[in-house]
Amino acid sequence: MSEFAFRTSHDEGSARLGWFQTPHGVVETPAFMPVGTHGVVRGLSMDEVAAAGAQMVLSNAYHLYLRPGDMMVRALGGLHAFTRWDGPMLTDSGGFQVFSLSKLRTVSEDGVRFQSHIDGSTHQYTPETVMRIERNIGADVIMQLDELIQGQSDAVAARSAMERSLRWLKRCRVEFERISSEGREPAPDFAMHPDAPALATHDVARDIIPPVQALFPIVQGGTHAELRRESVAGILDSGDWRGVAIGGLSVGETKNLMYATIDVCDPILPRNVPRYLMGVGFPDDLIEGVRRGIDLFDCVAPTRLGRDGTAFTPDGKLQIRQSSNRTDRRPVVEGCECPCCVKYDRAYLRHLFASDEMFGKRLLALHNVAFLFTIMRDARAALRDGTFGAWSDQWVTRYRATKSIG
Repeated sequence: MSEFAFRTSHDEGSARLGWFQTPHGVVETPAFMPVGTHGVVRGLSMDEVAAAGAQMVLSNAYHLYLRPGDMMVRALGGLHAFTRWDGPMLTDSGGFQVFSLSKLRTVSEDGVRFQSHIDGSTHQYTPETVMRIERNIGADVIMQLDELIQGQSDAVAARSAMERSLRWLKRCRVEFERISSEGREPAPDFAMHPDAPALATHDVARDIIPPVQALFPIVQGGTHAELRRESVAGILDSGDWRGVAIGGLSVGETKNLMYATIDVCDPILPRNVPRYLMGVGFPDDLIEGVRRGIDLFDCVAPTRLGRDGTAFTPDGKLQIRQSSNRTDRRPVVEGCECPCCVKYDRAYLRHLFASDEMFGKRLLALHNVAFLFTIMRDARAALRDGTFGAWSDQWVTRYRATKSIG
């Protein structure tokens, strides 16, 4: 049996219930992946994330390359051992992070030259170096290097980035397959304490064998329908893939344009592999994505908003700092089974934020990721029962009726 496989059992419109098999386990889809940028979901332990319902976790190759270094992650046993997460993992290439360094990077056909946001050092990111970095880090699913541009970019700029991303994809695949056949380059020697356990790289013969991984291409083209179609055609013409991602959305365009762009991709993407919508993770966007055939999502929003005092609820977003919560003994969400809602009330949470206690930030971050896991679990149940259409309509209508509360 292949280490990677995907199957579905129930469909309703474009939405589908599926199972994505990876070398580290099976992900029941649709599913939300919490973002562990630096190898940790900020403020939370992997045990907490798992208990909340996570199936697959995302980390960022750009950040891990800069610190502690992709070779160091490899020497410490690879991403799973390094982070103490034994389930499926994905690394994005860092294209979005490089995109955000607009004043510190230069894009050319060869790749991207950029300055580190940590120490100002200069680095060259090419499709080949990104593949070597991601194969060192060792996640189950790795992403191509693509060129990301602003969501409202004109067709000329969007076409240039889309076509370059296709050319970079071919180079990524060549390097990915070269490493599969020839192995990884030997790791450098790292200074270590004499009493410490041996590094994984000490067994050179075993260490140069790359882990089994799947490379996903990324559909680009901005919000221009014809460019998205050309991007999908170019990806499919370049070979078979274990999954396909849709990138370049939720970067400044309106939600309606984002949904319309997914609508363009839905009928032309293969249905026999998982589809991953990158960087999208607000509750209503997850449901709208599932409606349009998306299987995997990720976003930093739930933890970032939680640290800022904002909680997801079925009735919109709740800002816990509001004075109306000062004497409110209710949980954030009635019936929510996360530790935040089971044990603590809004009044106590408000007090934690007013006192600048980090525990409050942790609790709301945990609630928000658990809330998204619950949405995905309920969506899977509705698909299994044949009630997804009615369930999703009711859920989105209630959520959007009030944009913020409390």
